[in-house]
Amino acid sequence: MPKITFIEHNGAEHTVDAEVGTSVMETAMRNDVAGIVAECGGGCTCATCLVHVDEKWYPVVGQPSADEAYMIDGAFEITATSRLACQITVTDELDGLVVRTPAYQGR
Repeated sequence: MPKITFIEHNGAEHTVDAEVGTSVMETAMRNDVAGIVAECGGGCTCATCLVHVDEKWYPVVGQPSADEAYMIDGAFEITATSRLACQITVTDELDGLVVRTPAYQGR
């Protein structure tokens, strides 16, 4: 089972098991990771699950779709490696993924 490390804006780290085929957002919600609000439940319509993918992992995770990029553009605290956690599907290749949560998710 892949492991994902979530690093909160205050530095608190949570390394959790992730089920292949679920999203990074679902993984965060199932493990009570602070900083992921997910108001739309994974519909790519609210950007309250924004994460900053570690630079090492960004090429593995890949670029956002056009719809996701549009949502990210309206979010707070975006970076060059920002993605919506609801749009990242967990695969075995993501074992060890590191993402950071912003201090504010626009809620």
